[in-house]
Amino acid sequence: QVQLVESGGGSVQPGGSLRLSCVASGILFSFYDMGWYRQAPGKQRELVASITGGGSRNYADSVKGRFTISKDNAKNTVYLEMNSLKPEDTAVYSCNADGPYSWNNYWGQGTQVTVSS
Repeated sequence: QVQLVESGGGSVQPGGSLRLSCVASGILFSFYDMGWYRQAPGKQRELVASITGGGSRNYADSVKGRFTISKDNAKNTVYLEMNSLKPEDTAVYSCNADGPYSWNNYWGQGTQVTVSS
């Protein structure tokens, strides 16, 4: 059974930082591309950052220079370090694992990030 479990969300003031974690089980983690997505109320889900099995990173323009995605294959964990947070970063952040086949696509339950003064 595949599970993706996110943690690290919460409330923070503008300019603050948070680190999200997503622990995967039931998959060959190193073979998967991992991504962080977010969905704000009334908006479509968007890709925030992704990291391939080989370690190549991609970021949404809105978070470049502020967010960093990384992973630890030994711990089956992907991280999202978020700095200089803005109110517009407020959303539910979800972890995604995308494997070599179309049916190898899994989602976590999401974690709320709220940026407010």
